[in-house]
Formats: sequence, C-alpha cells, structure tokens
Amino acid sequence: VAMETVSLEHQIQSVQRHIAFLKKEQMELLHDLHLEILRLQKHCSELTHDLEIKELEARQQDMLDRELEEKCRAMEAQLQEKEKDNLELRKELRHKETLVAALRSSLRNKERRFLEELKRRSHRVTILNTELQKQTEAAAYLS
Repeated sequence: VAMETVSLEHQIQSVQRHIAFLKKEQMELLHDLHLEILRLQKHCSELTHDLEIKELEARQQDMLDRELEEKCRAMEAQLQEKEKDNLELRKELRHKETLVAALRSSLRNKERRFLEELKRRSHRVTILNTELQKQTEAAAYLS
C-alpha cells in the first residue's frame, strides 16, 4: 500500500506539474493571443483611418472634378457665344466691305464725271475767252 501511495503521489505530482505546465502554456498562449488581438485592432484602426482619408480625398476629388466640369461647360458656352458673335461680326464686316467697295466705285464715277465736266467747262471758258478777245479787238478796231 505504501508503494501504491508513493506511486499515486508521484502521479499526482506529475499531473500537477503537467497542469502547471499547461496553465503556463495556456497563459502564454492567451498573452500572445491578446497581443495579436491588440496588433490586429491597431492595424484595423490604421486601415480604417486610411480608408476614411482615401474616401475624403475621393469626395474632394469628385467635387473638384465636378467644379472643373462646370467651369469647362461654362467656358464652352462662352466660346460658342463668342464664335456666334464673331460670325455675326464677320457678316457685318463683309457687308460693310461691300458698301465701301460700292462707295469707292460711286466716288470714282463722280470724280470721272467731275473731271469730264471740268474739261468741258475749261474748253468752254477757252472758247468764250477767245470770242471775248476777238470782240475786244473788234471793239478796239471800231473805236
């Protein structure tokens, strides 16, 4: 019986050592798991923060893109309006160029007629001066 008691005590001590060893291993494992959970929580927080920043940047970029698109549309509308204005101004310019050409032609015709009339009158003045001179000579001869 004493042998059995010693053997049982050895077995109990062995089981207690195994239990102590298992408790120690379990504590280390729990500690490591706790550290891993903390590391994963920290990593998750960092990823969440990065995601929030990226979403904010994406929203800001979307807003900027919309603003640029609106400005682009406004500029395109202004460009179309300016092109329309330029087209109207070109039409007006062609019309005025036609009027200027017509006025120049009319002016050349009037100048030509004026010069012809001036020649006729000059010729008439020469004829009248010649007649006047003959009459003056005749009057002087008669007096």
